[in-house]
Amino acid sequence: MGHGAPGSLVGNNDSTPKGLLVPARRPANAKRILGRGSFAESTRIAEILRKETVGGALLLLGTLVALVWINSPGGDSYIALRDYTLGPAALHLDLSLGTWAADGLLAIFFFVVGLELKREFVAGDLRDPARAALPILAALGGVAVPALIYVLVNRDTGGGALNGWAIPTATDIAFALAILAIISTHLPTGLRTFLLTLAVVDDLVAVTIIAIFYTDDLRLGFLAGALVPLGLFALAVQRRIRSWWLLLPLAALTWVLVHESGVHATVAGVLLGFTVPVLRSDAAGGPEAGPGLAEHFEHRLRPISAGIAVPIFAFFAAGVEIGGLAGLRESLTDPIALGIVAGLVLGKPIGILGTAWLTAKLTHASLDEDLTWLDVLGVSLLGGIGFTVSLLIGELAFGAGSERNEHVKIGILAGSLLAAALAAVVLRLRERAYRRLASA
Repeated sequence: MGHGAPGSLVGNNDSTPKGLLVPARRPANAKRILGRGSFAESTRIAEILRKETVGGALLLLGTLVALVWINSPGGDSYIALRDYTLGPAALHLDLSLGTWAADGLLAIFFFVVGLELKREFVAGDLRDPARAALPILAALGGVAVPALIYVLVNRDTGGGALNGWAIPTATDIAFALAILAIISTHLPTGLRTFLLTLAVVDDLVAVTIIAIFYTDDLRLGFLAGALVPLGLFALAVQRRIRSWWLLLPLAALTWVLVHESGVHATVAGVLLGFTVPVLRSDAAGGPEAGPGLAEHFEHRLRPISAGIAVPIFAFFAAGVEIGGLAGLRESLTDPIALGIVAGLVLGKPIGILGTAWLTAKLTHASLDEDLTWLDVLGVSLLGGIGFTVSLLIGELAFGAGSERNEHVKIGILAGSLLAAALAAVVLRLRERAYRRLASA
């Protein structure tokens, strides 16, 4: 970064250290990025993050219980529970509890993702294309670079190793916020909004990747059939119908038909979320003050998603037999696990920070006056905490019960923990500044 160039950071005088820690002085009319946004949006983001932080703590608890249980003398009982099958075989829904968690409970999570994404771009601060560009581009950079690093590490591995290229591309916002709570950072609102939006966008990219690249046997008849209950659900919510006895069966039928089509059933959750109106309207169809139906559903379902669906999925997905130090060493020397760790720990921050910095340079913008690029680096490292969706893609890429998928799980856990540790170090360096901003 050259001194004095747009988007760079410089010191105020020769005695002041220059570089990442020192914000640049800018003219009053310079474009700013990662500001705190409107009061209404800041309040909404704070409420969301409080719920996700509790969910993140439960996610960590579920993961820890699974790891301890499966590596204990009673580990067979964990496997028996995870593989216990229930459901109607006539509908091809005789699934294991682990599959029900991945296909069913995560559909609730992705429904909330769909609601949040639509809310952000219809009524949030990000309805402004200039504001939306930075987190969208940063999210895309945070998807592309980890995938590229994984491919480079595994280009000669063979055995279908390249099927896992998408594993290190997702950010787990609940896990990331749980780490933030542990290190007690008062992260500024602008950075929190950036992190949340970035995570939502790359979750959407991840589910798109799942639909396109991890669908082996597409049955177009079932997929076309899913459009009928999906359309009826959309018609009902557009008419502001909230009756659970009508909406739940339509949503469940959409899920079943998408599941039968060969597309991963979580895609149904995102599609259903996209149909829900964000803006409230009066009897004549005009805009009206107050929360819309999307906000109503989000308020009801986010605690279920963050507090039940994701932790239960983590409990069933994270159970991996480590096999002591020898087993851990064997797993982490597998190029697939190394590619995942490198993608999460190096690829995510390089992709997110590099794209954000390049966007600022090209648009002649500068960071908000209270922030530095070290802050963006800390958030970018948090983006390397890939867990929920990474575990899901790992199962789709290599099979839920395969030995290779066990190495994938260890790679995801190791990469996420290392990214979290590095983020904690970087953000703790700025904790005093964050406290000062919070009190102001």
